Amino acid sequence: MANPIWHNIHPDFKLNGAAYTKEDIVEIGYSLVKEGEDHEISMGDFLLDWVSERSILEVLTSGSTGKPKKIQLQKEHMINSALATGSFFKLAPKNTALLCLPYSGIAGKMMLVRAMVLGLHLDYVNPSSAPLDNNSKAYDFAAMVPLQVRQSISNLSRIKKLIIGGAPVDSILKEELSKSGIPAYETYGMTETITHVAVKELAPDPKSYFETLPDVSVTIDKRGCLVIDAPNVSDSKIVTNDLVELISHNQFTWLGRFDSIINSGGIKLVPEQIEAKLSDLITNRFFVAGVADVTLGQKLVLILEGQPKEPNVLLEEIKSANALSKYEVPKAVYFVKSFVETPTKKIDREKTLQQIM
Repeated sequence: MANPIWHNIHPDFKLNGAAYTKEDIVEIGYSLVKEGEDHEISMGDFLLDWVSERSILEVLTSGSTGKPKKIQLQKEHMINSALATGSFFKLAPKNTALLCLPYSGIAGKMMLVRAMVLGLHLDYVNPSSAPLDNNSKAYDFAAMVPLQVRQSISNLSRIKKLIIGGAPVDSILKEELSKSGIPAYETYGMTETITHVAVKELAPDPKSYFETLPDVSVTIDKRGCLVIDAPNVSDSKIVTNDLVELISHNQFTWLGRFDSIINSGGIKLVPEQIEAKLSDLITNRFFVAGVADVTLGQKLVLILEGQPKEPNVLLEEIKSANALSKYEVPKAVYFVKSFVETPTKKIDREKTLQQIM
């Protein structure tokens, strides 16, 4: 019987400078599980799962918009996703790539799959908030979350192409990226779509909309939420809770989450749109949310990470900037020392709120 296609490791594939065959990957997988550091154990588990005979993988969703759930992905679809990324970003065998995302999430797993499928020379490091600090190498391709990008601005010239996912990129970071001169792209996707199915160029030629990868088309449902048709990575259409403005069958502007809409005194507020406006005014990490209120049903609050500031002073600064409508101005401000994060380094809004409410 012929080997499954996922056993066909590209001959140019290297991991931290060493070449590996399918048989070698079994050995390194066991070694990482038994002897690896904490962040390497999940990589070892994934490598062993990848080279097994099973055609599917069980993975957890990120948990950033609800409780993480276990879903099944076809390995063939993961290969198709890797090929689409390689085609879109013109990645070639022996290109160097950096894996600095948590290996437990789909984004980290797919960097490994891309390397094995495309023949990339992949280095992996501990997925810290500043992954380039202890590394002087240059890379053709890397993927980061916004926090990592912010902490790596002074070193980004060492990366030729950068994709950013996990959370929206705020206006301040966009401006910094435009000055960096490197090609940088915000990605749209989820575990169910096997990472990104659309990208938005942030630099050097910024776009305001996402454009889908080849063989992906989009529509909207009655709620105005995105519906994704990506037959190479999913057997059925994927109905999301993402509110979008549809431009064409392969272009859209992301507005926010349908399930995060705040109904405050009968006024519907979209947190992501408010956060986009506030991002010009606030340098700390922050988010807005709706909390129960006797009068309004829900009231809008602002939660910031870091050193406390006088809430009333901050609210006056926000009002005087005239960036928000009167309904979008937060009713209260809270500070927390550090946000609770999901295993994939996204802000866990629900658990962070539980700390202060």
